Amino acid sequence: MPGTGRTTPPAASDRRTVLKVAGAGGLALTFSTALGTPTYAAGNRDRRRAYVLVVDGCRPDEIDSGLMPNLAALRAGGRHHPRAHSLPVMETVPNHVMMMTGVRPDRSGVPANDIYDRGLGETRTMDRPSDIRTTTVIERLNRQGLRTGTVLSKDYLYGVFGERATHRWEPFPLLPVTDHAPDVFTMEAALGMVEEFDPHLVFVNLGDVDRVGHSDLTGGTLQALRRAALVSTDLQVGRFVDMLRSTGRWGRSIVVVLADHSMDWSRPDRVVSLTSPLAEDPLLAGNVAVAQNGGADLLYWTGPEGQRDRGVARMLAVARSTPGVLSAHDRARTSWLRLGPNAGDVIAYCRAGWRFSDPDVVSNPIPGNHGHPATRPIPFFIGGGHPAAAKAVSSELAATVDVAPTIASFFGLRGAPRGGWDGRSRLAAG
Repeated sequence: MPGTGRTTPPAASDRRTVLKVAGAGGLALTFSTALGTPTYAAGNRDRRRAYVLVVDGCRPDEIDSGLMPNLAALRAGGRHHPRAHSLPVMETVPNHVMMMTGVRPDRSGVPANDIYDRGLGETRTMDRPSDIRTTTVIERLNRQGLRTGTVLSKDYLYGVFGERATHRWEPFPLLPVTDHAPDVFTMEAALGMVEEFDPHLVFVNLGDVDRVGHSDLTGGTLQALRRAALVSTDLQVGRFVDMLRSTGRWGRSIVVVLADHSMDWSRPDRVVSLTSPLAEDPLLAGNVAVAQNGGADLLYWTGPEGQRDRGVARMLAVARSTPGVLSAHDRARTSWLRLGPNAGDVIAYCRAGWRFSDPDVVSNPIPGNHGHPATRPIPFFIGGGHPAAAKAVSSELAATVDVAPTIASFFGLRGAPRGGWDGRSRLAAG
């Protein structure tokens, strides 16, 4: 999507008020706060604090690279889950939604960054608050009288979570093309939000590692730009930890650190475009829509309903016979994917070192991509001074969907989504 390069923050809605505070170094910060939020509502005196820091696109091995000492120290002193993974589709929006809902996409309604919207008849980004069709842990905390905050560096994340949090920062300034705010601004906003409003939960997305990773032409070998981004983001995390310690919050806080996916790099000649081979098939021509998600393509049958089964079978055959495709799955008959109807009819994954580019081979020029199984492994650990983050290493699988039940358990929230959590609390001994 083309970047907006926003230079002025937009006004808040009628149900919220805008507050401006001064950050470190005189940087002006603008927060949107829900109108009518009581300063000392029932439960607001709870001294526990939880912070979720998402280092977008970070690979687990990068924590061990020597470039991220602050994150390595936080991991070493906390509850480490070395077998953690992202969930299909391994993209930013669905995995952030899973973090805050605790349910898989077939229940949340958000399976990928981009989908084909059958109602609109076009492909779009899932960036609308109404796209999330279940209750988030943010709203659950709000109902208990606890304050919540979101500091999300990407415009579409800000959009999909909408006005759910008590306090929110709109990403600013947005860089052209990437549609994200640099980590130095994002962390300044996170520090300002904690010090000004002291929310019980703050959900932070740090986007630099991901955005630089996408465009780093040296990503497959030297990773020069990527390495610089790792160092910079680690410094920002160090600032956050230092603030918690210096303000006395550390001993009553947990800091959940994870990624939404990792990253894979492709050569210029390793590009998969399914639009053309699908259009060359007599049955499929004019009857298929493609939503490209970097490492995954979502294919939608748009032809006559009576021919759907034949159409799906042909889409599977075409995708599986295309060089660079790792696998293709009938979404409705592949129960473990749990993506729901918004993901279309067929999900295709590319091989490691390849990328999808639709509708044509020049549509996706960036070398760094995710969404496919190569980008499944992620870092996941829980630091902080609260006893719930006591040092331990778990051999169990952990996933992005575990964040919401972990937060709910930490604050002692009763109940769960209808049908239960799809994840589990990671504060329990592994």
